[in-house]
Amino acid sequence: MIIDATDTILGRLATHAAKQALLGEDVIIINAEKAIVSGRKQDIFKHYRQRYARGVPSKGPFIHRMPDRLVRRTVRGMLPYKTRRGLEAYRRVMCYAGVPEQYKDKDAVRIGKAEKEKLPSTQYATVKEIARNLGGHS
Repeated sequence: MIIDATDTILGRLATHAAKQALLGEDVIIINAEKAIVSGRKQDIFKHYRQRYARGVPSKGPFIHRMPDRLVRRTVRGMLPYKTRRGLEAYRRVMCYAGVPEQYKDKDAVRIGKAEKEKLPSTQYATVKEIARNLGGHS
């Protein structure tokens, strides 16, 4: 299953991807940098900055600064990754910033219940903006 994350709410996207992975399906998420997180930008940036600054670099928690890895980490949060079943499901999930060559001609699914039109307000930040705010290079 190939999922297009453009203008898709990150949490709902991650939940859907995690469920499909637990059912045994390979999940490919493309355009991961275009997924959105709802809320005021300064609050979102503050939340991710606090998570990034927490702990020590050698022990974690490890918050990624690349958009595709940030999305994959969010999907991991929806999985029981400390169990064998959850770890195998996590290995079936891949995220990409943009669209790789091998998936250009394939049909990508849009998740209707996770579109940005479902938000009650127009305030949101994209994963790309969050990664940039954390010091990412994308």
